Amino acid sequence: MDKYRSLVAWQYAHQALLLGLPLCEEARTHVRSWLIDQLGRALVSIEANIVEGYALGSTAQFKRHLVIARGSGSEAETLLRGAVELTWVDAGRAAAVLQALDRTLGAIHGLIRKLSN
Repeated sequence: MDKYRSLVAWQYAHQALLLGLPLCEEARTHVRSWLIDQLGRALVSIEANIVEGYALGSTAQFKRHLVIARGSGSEAETLLRGAVELTWVDAGRAAAVLQALDRTLGAIHGLIRKLSN
């Protein structure tokens, strides 16, 4: 059942999650903000939607969940950039998360294209 772990999109999403959630937790100690809370939810949503769509076993459902994951990835990216600009999170540490998100979004886009052909 955990064959989703072989998906590059999931691997990058998991990396973004592992790098991003501790950054959110650290930011919460300095500032209590809905933006940081939403960033954490968006990071979780990316990985969760990839896995859920894969587990449903239908190409159409998988593609639908990948589109949702792509939206959550874009949301996480913009929220993280805002948090950096507000100096709520460290720009250096955020750069690693942004890189993982960029890779995730690229892999998701590739999967969606592949499933569309």
